[in-house]
Amino acid sequence: MPSTSEAKPALDRRSDPKTASTARRAGPRRLPGGRALIQAPGRLRALVRASETGLIGLAAVTGCVAGVVVSAMNVATQGFRERLYDLPAGLRLSAAQEVDPVALVLGPTFGGALLGLLVYAVGRWRGGRKRPVIDPIEANALHGGRMSLRDSVYVAVQNVISNGSGASVGLEAGYTQICAGIASRLGLSFEMRRGDLRTLVGCGSAAAIAAAFGAPLTGAFYAFELIIGTYSIATLTPVVVAALCGSVVARALIPSPPLVAVSGIEAIATRPLGTADTLPSLALGLFCAVLAILIMRGVTLVEQGVRATRLPRMAGPAVGGLCVGLLALAVSPQVLSGGHGALHVHLAEAHGPGILALAVLFAGKATATAISIGSGFRGGLFFASLFLGAIAGKLFALVAPEIVPGVAAFGLTPLAYAVIGMSSLAVAVIGGPLTMTFLALELTGSFPIAGLVLVAVIASSLTVRKTFGYSFATWRFHLRGESIRSAHDVGWIRTLTVGRLMRKDVRPVPLDTPMATFLRAHPLGSPSRVIVVDGEGRYAGIVNVPEAHAASREAEGEEPKLADVLRYPRDFLTPEMNAKQASAAFDQAESEALAVVDGEAERRVIGLLTESHTLKRYSEELDRQRLAMVGEAV
Repeated sequence: MPSTSEAKPALDRRSDPKTASTARRAGPRRLPGGRALIQAPGRLRALVRASETGLIGLAAVTGCVAGVVVSAMNVATQGFRERLYDLPAGLRLSAAQEVDPVALVLGPTFGGALLGLLVYAVGRWRGGRKRPVIDPIEANALHGGRMSLRDSVYVAVQNVISNGSGASVGLEAGYTQICAGIASRLGLSFEMRRGDLRTLVGCGSAAAIAAAFGAPLTGAFYAFELIIGTYSIATLTPVVVAALCGSVVARALIPSPPLVAVSGIEAIATRPLGTADTLPSLALGLFCAVLAILIMRGVTLVEQGVRATRLPRMAGPAVGGLCVGLLALAVSPQVLSGGHGALHVHLAEAHGPGILALAVLFAGKATATAISIGSGFRGGLFFASLFLGAIAGKLFALVAPEIVPGVAAFGLTPLAYAVIGMSSLAVAVIGGPLTMTFLALELTGSFPIAGLVLVAVIASSLTVRKTFGYSFATWRFHLRGESIRSAHDVGWIRTLTVGRLMRKDVRPVPLDTPMATFLRAHPLGSPSRVIVVDGEGRYAGIVNVPEAHAASREAEGEEPKLADVLRYPRDFLTPEMNAKQASAAFDQAESEALAVVDGEAERRVIGLLTESHTLKRYSEELDRQRLAMVGEAV
């Protein structure tokens, strides 16, 4: 539901800044928990709210801050790994050829124990109060972009400990969480409208991903597809500006080599690519979709298994870390951490390991990732899915010609299959077909490979959507009982509740009221619906006044009772239902009005709601949201 400031025409973006500033002086705003919000100066707030230039400027600031934050998290995690595993400066853990076996086992275990102690300490500090951390997708879908900066910092610290100790999770979840949290706090400080605040949260996430990969287009479309939920001209400039600033700042602070080095077309094809080369890309996309579904299911099974053991929450990461360490000892250090170093190695190799070695590595990395997330380590599947996809692509390049000899006639090299597989598996887990296509384009600089990637990611994402229905983030929302499928703004529907829409000036009539008395009190022309309650004050039904008068006129002999003309005794609304649920209830009851009761148990009448009023308000808010999506002032 749009905020009060959105509903006032006087505060339109093109209105006078001084007028807007004066109209909003209603005391200091507060954050959840009662803490006062530090606001920007009034004139500056008015300037940002009154023009698109102000939003773009704030997006640029958000991008620069995100670049610094991402760089700081990178330095912190790399320093943690170097000390914990005694690595040379700059060497990635997953790329290390020789690591002390004791450190391999104890490193993730120590990180899990440290994470468990942190969770325990924070739980004691909060006094046992548990509240779910709102991530950028949920914030934009349900809360109009409002996020807790304190919770975001907490998630980022957990992510640094998890990744830095070697748990098989990526840092991208921490990047987007803290950068979006900073953007949300900035937006709240400037009292931004709901739509602008959602856009700014998208700017924070875009800058985080752009800074992580040095890929501004990838970051921008990550925001459009996954965080904002739509693309519009109004959101294009601020999101792209934030992504560019994040990428430039991060690269200035920590220069890094490209993830994929493609020296020419010969690196990805043995002959000129044609239309037929899309066929193996399509097959690889379908193959990666199946693998991604298995991985997401596997993470859920591990979580359920950990809960079934009834391990204390603080002990789960330590046990999971021990299992991951033993797995690294048995398979390879490449299963540890996010896998940046290992992915560099695999993409740089012309031939690399054989089928069996790649299959074992894929199974080991997937298992380590499932154990890490399922046991309580904090992080995401973004980079792990890229690494797993690259391995899957190389496996496909080796296995497919053995199964279908004709595949060898196509002109794609193992590197091309690795890049296509990387994008295909990642899009199945994360979502965002254009995001992954632009990632492949920006990492390789090759338009031919980007075209093949687009075919594969469309096949992969469509298969997952039709067979599984969720990305990893939305799948976890589903397990939690939420119905969120994307970042589209549905929070306004939840705030448009029956309790806000209903009429409260209702006077219920006792069920034992004589019909004659009822008719005298409610003549024809008076309100046509009267709520009736039983002897205990509980809802009994609704009487239609014209029907009651007709029944009295047509009665032969004994006068009818109210119970004889009572309707909808089992149909009612409760105040927490939203407008969409109320509309469904009207359709099911085939009624134009229903009583509102305080709950199914007590059934005390607190109001009345008509279908026409519900649909009118729902349509108004729906039109308002559509205008906001295309950038129109509301």
